[in-house]
This record gives sequence, structure tokens and C-alpha cells, in this order.
Amino acid sequence: MIKTSLAECHSRIQPYIHKTAVISSRLINEMIGIDVVFKCENFQKMGAFKMRGATNAIMQLSETQKARGVVTHSSGNFAQALSLAASSLEIKAYIVMPNSAPEVKVDAVKGYGGIISFCEPTIKARVQASNQIIHETDATFIHPSNDMNVILGNGTACIELLEDHPELDVVFVPIGGGGLIAGTALAAHYYGNNCEVIGGEPFEVDDAYRSLQNGKIEYNKTTNTIADGLKTHLGDINFPIIQNHVNRIIRVEEFEIVSAMKLIYERLKIVIEPSSAVAFAALLKEKTAFKNKKVAVLISGGNVNLNQLPF
Repeated sequence: MIKTSLAECHSRIQPYIHKTAVISSRLINEMIGIDVVFKCENFQKMGAFKMRGATNAIMQLSETQKARGVVTHSSGNFAQALSLAASSLEIKAYIVMPNSAPEVKVDAVKGYGGIISFCEPTIKARVQASNQIIHETDATFIHPSNDMNVILGNGTACIELLEDHPELDVVFVPIGGGGLIAGTALAAHYYGNNCEVIGGEPFEVDDAYRSLQNGKIEYNKTTNTIADGLKTHLGDINFPIIQNHVNRIIRVEEFEIVSAMKLIYERLKIVIEPSSAVAFAALLKEKTAFKNKKVAVLISGGNVNLNQLPF
């Protein structure tokens, strides 16, 4: 059932997304002693994997729902994705963003036609603002990560990766709201050959690590991390998928995220955002455990303010 849904989703959204490149660096491989490839969702439309899930979710709405528009809350990437996907289908997109969202992401949402409402940078404030818009417009709420149609859409990145590299043993994925790692884990389970999915998460927002350890959804009291896209928590739809298909999350320090981000800029010559570097940082942190493995890192996005690079 899930494999069929993934296949249908992949076929459905293909006209609206890019099949992104998979690249590698001989110098990085020699430096860390691992054969690693990078799935570059920073090359995706609007610059992040979230275009996949947003497109699939909107395409699954009824005509009545489409006429009323969609609403979400997001620190940036899903806001951009939903705005662009909605615009291409001539649907209104109401976007709730925290007032701390990076300016580059705010500008992008505006450019894609999203109708922005700002709120305080808390989950509670995001939900309240979204509910107010729903009350006023009757728009359909689409959660950035805790929505099965979004999760399936996200999983298509890993389907493409495994089509190109069916021999992969491990895929590293950054984990914030859980939508990407849940979709990736489903794709790896149904399309891979004993392919393991490992999450990378900042110590400063390690709710997913604690959730997996404790068997229940945990939350963060602070969100003091450079990885602005990972400042949210798991949901009741994606958490059971993660419990069933993800055995391990590796936590990384802030300096490790910066170091991994800098290495990718220097060696791969591509622009990535800090959240994307978290997955690579997790691999670097425990690289000796993966010496004889064929490894991939999913680069989740490249929407970063180049005037505020951390190096």
C-alpha cells in the first residue's frame, strides 16, 4: 500500500519538480575515508526538498478546497514551497512565519505570491495565527511535516537517489519536524536493499533523539541553533514511521554544523543552508563506523542569507 502510494506520488509530481543531481567529491572521500554521495535538493525548485511534499499535498485537495486556498506555518522553506506550488495552480497560499525568519526566506515567499502573517517564534504562536486564518478564510491547513501527503512527497527524493545508487547502505538526513526523515525512511524501506536511514540533529534541539529514546514525542525548551529549519518537533503522523524505520539519530554540536557546512562550500562548491549541513556533520562525527559502507547525505536545501554565513 505504502509502496504504491509512493510510486503514484512520484509519478504525480514529476512534471512540477526537478530530478536533482547526485554529486560526489574525491577529495571529501579521501579526507574522511568513505565513499559518499550527496543528493542535492538545494537544486530543487525554490531551493529545498519541501517542494515535493507541498506539491503532492496541494494536488490531493478537492476543487472546493483549492478554491478556498491553503495555509501553513513555516520558518521558511515550506512557506516558499507551498507558495510556489499554490501559485503554479492559481491557488491562494496564506503563510504564517515567525518574526525571526531569515530575510532571504521572507523575500522568497513574497516573490512566490504567499500572503504572509508574522507571529512570535513559538509553536503556540504559529498554531494560533494559522487557526485565525482558517477561521477567517476557510482555507485548508497543510502541515509542513506532519501530513501523510507531504511525507510521501518528501520520500520521492530518496526514490530518485536509490534509482541512481541502488547499492546504498546508509542515507543521512537532517531531522527537524520529521517529514523528510519519515518519507526517506519509507522510501529506503520499500525501494532500498537493507538501506538504513540515520538522522542528524543539533544538540540544541534534540527533541527527536529524546523522542526515539523515550518512545513519546518530546519538545524543546530552547531553540538556540544555527540550523533554523530544524527548530520544530515531531508529529503524531511521522513519529510512528520514524519509530518503525529509523534506529538511530546522531546529535551534533553547533561548531560541527559550521565545519560541515564550510567543507561542503569549499569542496563541493555548492550553496547549502545550515540545516542541510547537520546530516553531513552527523556522518563526520562518527565516520569510523561507516568506513566500509556506501553512504549518501541528503542535502535538504540551499536557502541561506549569504551576508550571514557562519564562517
